[in-house]
Amino acid sequence: MAEFIVMPKLGFDMREAVLVSWLKQVGDPVEKGEVVAEIESDKATLELEALVSGTLLKQLEEEGSVVPVGANLAIVGEEGEDISSMASSGNGKAPAQAEEEAPKADAAAETTSAPAAAPATTAAPEAATAVSAEFPGGVKATPVARRMAEDRNVDLRQVNGTGPDGRVRRSDVEAFLASGPTAAPAPQAAPRPVTAVPTGPETTEISTSRLRQAIARRMTESKTTVPHFYVTSDIDMAPALALRKQINALLPEEQKVTVNDMIVKAAALALQEFPNLNAAFAGDKIVRHNRIHVGTAVAVEGGLLTIVQKNTNIAPLAQIAADNRAMIARARSGKVKPEDVEGSTFTVSNLGAYDVDSFVAIINPPDAAILAVGSAQQVPVVVDGQLAVGTRMKATISADHRVTDGAEAARFMQALKGILEQPLRLLI
Repeated sequence: MAEFIVMPKLGFDMREAVLVSWLKQVGDPVEKGEVVAEIESDKATLELEALVSGTLLKQLEEEGSVVPVGANLAIVGEEGEDISSMASSGNGKAPAQAEEEAPKADAAAETTSAPAAAPATTAAPEAATAVSAEFPGGVKATPVARRMAEDRNVDLRQVNGTGPDGRVRRSDVEAFLASGPTAAPAPQAAPRPVTAVPTGPETTEISTSRLRQAIARRMTESKTTVPHFYVTSDIDMAPALALRKQINALLPEEQKVTVNDMIVKAAALALQEFPNLNAAFAGDKIVRHNRIHVGTAVAVEGGLLTIVQKNTNIAPLAQIAADNRAMIARARSGKVKPEDVEGSTFTVSNLGAYDVDSFVAIINPPDAAILAVGSAQQVPVVVDGQLAVGTRMKATISADHRVTDGAEAARFMQALKGILEQPLRLLI
């Protein structure tokens, strides 16, 4: 039976993507999991894999098209199969139908997605929809309904879902808006500078990429809506560097462990003790993630990407090193996979390779915190009253004051420091 290949949702704020190129043509055989096209989201160029096997019977979008999430891209089925009815619906189907056929992955996503928007009114009526940590923001809803709710500043928890198993649909959000006061429009995420920017023969104008636009939008949102505070700790890295030297002496070049791999693992272990920092703010509640997925900020051409190592607290250090190495290589070559950049619950931003003493990082929404790491440097230290040479690294956590407080963030930094200064715990 023929099935559509649809534009997937690769991140909670993704609404559309560019179809960069088709890697399969009409008549070509397609295997499940095989890459059929390249798409470009706000984050990166991604490889789109087929979810079914068969023959590519029809392409519904041309290369270079901007395609919304959930729209049909192509049809895969048995060679010679009649797809006239599917082809006639094409990619221009009604929004209500499109949302019901959106990828199932959206509904099954973990709570690592963004929380629901704040309520549209000051009053907080009793929840009309069942809330479950299984779904993004705690509410089962279609992608179009989530997008409409975000645009209209509607709390999906207050919307009565009439779809299967109480799923909120577009029509449910429209009914909610019609029954109550008009919701306030969502604020501009990245306003233009107030001060006029000079232009002319002595300046060069460079168009911003989709990635840079996304960074501008998300970082402006973070700094204007999230109350940041910062806690810095000085960590003795000599034991960790010594252990890394011993580990790498036993491994081939392509399997060696980096300092960042050790920091990522240490952060995940510390988060086990402080689940409040592995969380997101959701208006009238804090959503704690049941799994720990630590992201690493990676510099790429034109901006930054966050690659995500899944289940970091229980993954062996060698696996973390291998996963991060592979994902960083794909990110820098512009060939990241969707799973590489989805689902972070905490982020590490490491500028140690650039001889940076210390810095503070901006929280990556909807995370509650981010860890900024500087260089491990030889510095004068006092040990037992004697001046000596030590190896120290400064690390700073930026935390959301709506979710946590200074004392808790300080205890997290103490735990992180203890793990890195007794690094055998990274191997247990």
